Amino acid sequence: MNNLDNNYEANEAYARAKTRVQKIKGFYSHLAAYVIVNIFIITVICINRRGLESLLEFNTWSTAFFWGIGVAFHAFGVFGKHMLFNKDWEDRKMKEFLDEENKQNWK
Repeated sequence: MNNLDNNYEANEAYARAKTRVQKIKGFYSHLAAYVIVNIFIITVICINRRGLESLLEFNTWSTAFFWGIGVAFHAFGVFGKHMLFNKDWEDRKMKEFLDEENKQNWK
């Protein structure tokens, strides 16, 4: 490979990384808006209705519930299907269990 190919690949990798960071930032902005707005909505509902009794009604939580579905889909779109149990997580857990077992064998 010549220097031009290396620069092109480096620029492509940089562009992909930048796009990924922007998507992650967008998700966390969405999550922050979700939390702040829903706390506000639920607080206003509790103040204007029967107080804490309104926390037991679905109407109080409906916005948070349906918007939460949207946030979950956004997270899935950004982090992919392996957002919780990816290969790194598996490797860390395997190492943790092996270390635990080694400690018990040396006692």
